[in-house]
Amino acid sequence: MNTTFNPLPLLGRILLALIFVLAGYNKLTGGVGSTVANMTSHGIPAASALVYGAIAVELAGGLMLMIGLYARWSALVLFVYMLTLAVIFHAYWAAPAAAMQAQHAFFYEHLSMMGGLLLVVAYGAGPLSVDQAFEHGVRHAGYPAGGHPAE
Repeated sequence: MNTTFNPLPLLGRILLALIFVLAGYNKLTGGVGSTVANMTSHGIPAASALVYGAIAVELAGGLMLMIGLYARWSALVLFVYMLTLAVIFHAYWAAPAAAMQAQHAFFYEHLSMMGGLLLVVAYGAGPLSVDQAFEHGVRHAGYPAGGHPAE
């Protein structure tokens, strides 16, 4: 099977990154105040400034992962971001009994997404990505090893 045209890594990247892009967009278009309040309630200092860093990581990192631009680095940054969110915002072991079950689920959802991100860190963006185009040269992107068939 020619993996050059395999759309599954592209679909996987889009699905994995979608949650980040939507979260960043939602924060940017009306959720900044509630996000700052949530960050402050969890002891995050300078939340009113750091919220824009979170938006940038979510939007830029998510979009870069989707298109496969510096996908390994984007996935690594998103991995560290998810780890931070899981430990700070979903520490089920420290949650009140009424919230423990929900926080447990959120924590393990974050771990699952982190697993997908580590796959991108390990194996790269795959076919149909900007990274692949850079690696093989734009003229050769989409052709199997050996380059353009006319050569």
